[in-house]
Amino acid sequence: MNQIKKYIGTILLLFIYCKNVTAQQTIQLMLQPAKPVAAIQPTMWGIFFEDINFAADGGLYAELVKNRSFEFPMPMTGWREIKEKESRSKLLIVNNANETGANLRYASISAAGGNFGISNEGFRGMGIYANQQYEFSVVAKNETVAGLKIKVQLVNASGKIIGETSLGNLNSEWKKYTAFITTTDSAQKGKLNVLFEGNGTVDIDMVSLFPKNTFKNRPNGLRADLAQKLADLKPGFIRFPGGCIVEGRDLANRYQWKTTVGDVASRKLIMNRWNVEFKNKPAPDYFQSFGLGFYEYFQLADDLGAEPLPILNCGMACQFNSGEVTALDALQPYIQDALDLIEFANGDATTAWGKLRADMGHPAPFNLKFLGVGNEQWESQYFERYKIFEKAILAKYPNIKIVSGTGPYSDGAYFDMAWKELKQLQPSLIDEHYYKPPKWFLDNANRYDHYDRNGIKIFAGEYAAHPKENNNAEGRNNWESAIAEAAFMTGLERNAAVVQMASYAPLLAHVEAWQWRPDLIWFDNLRSVGTPNYYVQKLFSVNKGTHVIPVLNNGEIVSGKDSLYASAAIDKNTNEVILKLVNISGRALPVNINLDKTMLKKQLAKMFVLKAADKEAFNTLDKPELVVPVEKQLEVKNNKIDLLLDAGSLTVLRIVATKF
Repeated sequence: MNQIKKYIGTILLLFIYCKNVTAQQTIQLMLQPAKPVAAIQPTMWGIFFEDINFAADGGLYAELVKNRSFEFPMPMTGWREIKEKESRSKLLIVNNANETGANLRYASISAAGGNFGISNEGFRGMGIYANQQYEFSVVAKNETVAGLKIKVQLVNASGKIIGETSLGNLNSEWKKYTAFITTTDSAQKGKLNVLFEGNGTVDIDMVSLFPKNTFKNRPNGLRADLAQKLADLKPGFIRFPGGCIVEGRDLANRYQWKTTVGDVASRKLIMNRWNVEFKNKPAPDYFQSFGLGFYEYFQLADDLGAEPLPILNCGMACQFNSGEVTALDALQPYIQDALDLIEFANGDATTAWGKLRADMGHPAPFNLKFLGVGNEQWESQYFERYKIFEKAILAKYPNIKIVSGTGPYSDGAYFDMAWKELKQLQPSLIDEHYYKPPKWFLDNANRYDHYDRNGIKIFAGEYAAHPKENNNAEGRNNWESAIAEAAFMTGLERNAAVVQMASYAPLLAHVEAWQWRPDLIWFDNLRSVGTPNYYVQKLFSVNKGTHVIPVLNNGEIVSGKDSLYASAAIDKNTNEVILKLVNISGRALPVNINLDKTMLKKQLAKMFVLKAADKEAFNTLDKPELVVPVEKQLEVKNNKIDLLLDAGSLTVLRIVATKF
């Protein structure tokens, strides 16, 4: 009996040994650069911007003053008086109710000597950098005697002055005054003090503070570090302004692009819908000043070399909120907004809206090609309205590519209904959204393998892998979610004949003011950090290529077998083969890559590796480089590469050939 047990034990050990040897056998990959499958559109990888998580005011928009024109429902939101106990100075908020326009309120200060003024807290504080210049401006009118001055101070959290200037000779008519402040120190939670010296009455409005160093040094510009992170992605498009804010909680709260262009002081403030969306994340000070408006979005797309993709309200409020709709016979103003937007973007200066764009500083057209009708609507009420929009837009602008969508669902009855309707309507692109657990992304890497190659093209407009909750703000952007997205993205790239646009969502989040997560980039008042998901997006976007080529294992696509996912492309502009490999397993995988007689120019390939030993790993503002790509070089011998793929990794290879 003991001998039999010993024999069986030996057999089991041999079986386990052989199994392990098999598991570690080299995976053979064949690349076929001479057999391109489909063109990869320049718009393949882009960015989706929505004003959520304080992404615009308090984020990308560089204005540091909150409620600069006193137009919040509570007009002193963000402000407090600085007043000595015995001071007779006072402040009144005046509302010009008899006037028309967006900016009706101003502050009237009656100064009676002493230390009196107002202080602005910014957006969870003001981020002030040392040894930098800041532009302060105010629209003011001196109603009484000459000699009254305005002193401007930047202070840190303890009240220490870290920069100051003053304004005098105030006119008796409304006029904009500007002064520059050079700082002596940094502050994470700085404040702006506006003090009034002398006696008399002065009225003020549009109190503003911008860093001089904005992206591209533009006035009314963007926060430089955040905009640069967007530029580093080299996006093919930027979708704006959302998202659910396009719809609004009701139609009165919807996004109306015409109120976001023209003079900044005349843009109409509204409540940001994320102000009240989540009871567990209240944001009563979250409004939209629209200093970052449609002109600035188009300008950003221009600066990034990206196609603009505006999304417009189709006469429907958010169906998760009021579900309010505009009657079909009252839809014309919404349609006219769409037609006028195309004129604003593309019309010459002889047109009404083209002239406004030119007057704002951009005489050349923005060359708009894409337009989204509705954000995330579903059911028959959407398709009824979409048909009317489509007919009117294409009648006047037949070359505009209209984007429709399947709503918020990636499958099910509403999804199927949407596809049935849209197959009849034939929009240029259908927008599909998926916020799912990481496993869903792994299981759906072949989602588009069987879509009709000649059918309507796909815009994967909003997606993100949602892992389990984490107490850290940045914590849900961990490596588990990022590598799952990387695996899924190999399927998007492999199916470039079907998928022509894709964007992660949401884009930005303030660590002290977020409503939704995960998000691609996190920031505070002074710093920003790219998440592991950000670096996945970047590695795909900057290594896009121009044409998909086959990458096969035993004649089959590589999509999950042996824990490996792969896609490959050639770049006809640089004559390179680009291979992306995702190893989701907890062990290294030996891989042999055969380049199938490709004429190589160099015997060294570039390799970029993004990995983490722990699937829970994530980058933070304090530790921003825990998960970042590392560049290496790799030898190519006889058109082959032997590579040991790191456990839990995304690897990108760039191999220079002679010509394709």
